[in-house]
Amino acid sequence: MKSIRTQGSEYARSLIEASRDPLFTISPEGKITDINNASINITEVTREKLIGTDFFDYFTEPDKARDIYKQVFAEGFVADFPLTIRDGKLTDVLFNGSVYKDDAGKVIGVVVVARDITDHKRVENELMEAKEMAEQATKTAEVAQMKAEEATKIAENAVTSKQQFLSNMSHEIRTPMNSIIGFTKVMLKTALTAKQKEYLTAIKMSGDVLTVLVNDILDLAKVDAGKMIFEKKPFHIASSISAIIQLFEPKIQEKNLKLIKKYDPKIPKVLEGDPVRLHQILMNLVSNAVKFTNEGKITVDVRMISSDEEKVTIEFIISDTGIGIADDKVDHIFENFQQATSNTSRLYGGTGLGLAIAKQLAEQQGGSITVKSILNEGTHFSVVLPFRKTHANIESGLEITELNVEIKGIKVLVVEDISLNQLLMKTLLDDFGFESDFAQNGKIAIEKFKNKPYDIILMDLQMPEMNGFQATKHIRNTMNSQVPIIALTADVTTTDLNKCKIIGMNDYISKPVDEKLLYHKIIELVKKPHSSNKSGLTMNLPKCTDLAYLSERTKSNPRLMREMIMLYLEQTPTLIKTMKESLIKKDWDSLYAAVHKMIPSFYIMGIHKDYETMGKKIQEYAKSENHPDELEELVKQLEIIGSRACMELQEEYDLIMKKN
Repeated sequence: MKSIRTQGSEYARSLIEASRDPLFTISPEGKITDINNASINITEVTREKLIGTDFFDYFTEPDKARDIYKQVFAEGFVADFPLTIRDGKLTDVLFNGSVYKDDAGKVIGVVVVARDITDHKRVENELMEAKEMAEQATKTAEVAQMKAEEATKIAENAVTSKQQFLSNMSHEIRTPMNSIIGFTKVMLKTALTAKQKEYLTAIKMSGDVLTVLVNDILDLAKVDAGKMIFEKKPFHIASSISAIIQLFEPKIQEKNLKLIKKYDPKIPKVLEGDPVRLHQILMNLVSNAVKFTNEGKITVDVRMISSDEEKVTIEFIISDTGIGIADDKVDHIFENFQQATSNTSRLYGGTGLGLAIAKQLAEQQGGSITVKSILNEGTHFSVVLPFRKTHANIESGLEITELNVEIKGIKVLVVEDISLNQLLMKTLLDDFGFESDFAQNGKIAIEKFKNKPYDIILMDLQMPEMNGFQATKHIRNTMNSQVPIIALTADVTTTDLNKCKIIGMNDYISKPVDEKLLYHKIIELVKKPHSSNKSGLTMNLPKCTDLAYLSERTKSNPRLMREMIMLYLEQTPTLIKTMKESLIKKDWDSLYAAVHKMIPSFYIMGIHKDYETMGKKIQEYAKSENHPDELEELVKQLEIIGSRACMELQEEYDLIMKKN
């Protein structure tokens, strides 16, 4: 029977051999006294040759191994000290050592376990390499993003510069055109010989053509820059179509063409959309049909192709029996400056911009425009547009009748720096029976207004010394006057209209001035009680919200839509208040945070992306604590748009509640 000592020795040996890590016992002198099989396998040296040799010689850094061995004797143990075994593979290990003692408690050696960490090291290296590669990829991506952002900024600047150039150019052209067309109209009212009337009519027609060209170029710039704004208001669609057709009926009769009109009676009487843009699209198509058809017929067919609880989709078909379009030209007819043939412009006139603009106007409203044509047989245009259903009543439209010459004595101050335009405005105002005074710039206008009361001011926007914006701001804020002010502008842009509203202008009229429209606006504002509201809320601006995206995301669920709208109505006034107070206190962090919370709601509520851009500019300025003057105006614009959006969304909320 084996002794207990023998059994214990065998048990200890079995535990030692069970370890897959190399295990050594070492004397105080550093000689190997025992090993396990794992040590033989890793060093590839037999037990006989290993025992009695220096333990330190089996490591790539013997001195380092010797130092850690001494540390074991000094401290009793060492854990996870990294070393490398000098074998064929240079195996990486973690050195773990502990002293062992005899029965009397005397230290007689060290037990060392060398944990093989080759796989761990490999994984660690791979992770390190992967991390380095990821960091490099991130840096590469960041560089690519920076380049992409730089390229985008360059492209945006190019588009902005292009739009600014076209806008400035159109302004410079419209200003003299205002005088040419205006004086031509005035002269056509006087006693003329037949020949003089013929010449003046030709001048007016040429001026009208040039005005259309300028409008096309400006519209193209707005579309390209994403600045085209679409109204959402109720209108009588049948009346709109009739008005368009009526404009062309004399020309159709003159060319002995047959006009066929078809209108689907299932179309709701009143729809919500942008009647002006609809007119622009259809007038272009009907005008082309009349222009390019010399015999046969022109058909205007309006039909409803789908309808649900929220909206209807209508197709407008304009077809003719005219010259048609060649197959190789049909695919390019909607491109800028493209016409059916190289002779089209010479024979029929036009710029080739009308169809390009019509296509973009249709598509940006969620619609489409297509064409089918056979050369020398005719052309068939189809425009499909969605409109929202509405229970709203149509506000009384602007119906300008013959001038009421009984209303006299209105005192008008005209602020205009161009002499020809001054003379034209004097002629028109004299015809109206109004008294008029003139100022060459805003500074002179303020002095005149201090010394003489006026019933209304017609204010040009672009003038030297003090422009129309600055003069209006002074009249409203410094002089505290609420005299009606109508902006005179040769370039009606969304930015300018918002700015007009913010500083307190009541309305605007674009050049060339329509005399009947001017008369109507003057009478309307002079007869109307003046509001003490300095924000000029009487100004007729397009609707600033569009719930198409919200409706799509909520699948038109009335409960979800109400919740989203109510959330906006609850948080926006507070954010506006915080934004204004932060600006006054120059608390830039609070201003940044308030605007940061406002920006996401713009897209959800269909507010134009211009205001998101304004919000980001405010954040930039708040971060840099710079541009205080511009910052104040941008905050004011966000306040105006936020307040307008709240009013519109409250109406939408009430409408949804009423329906459900």
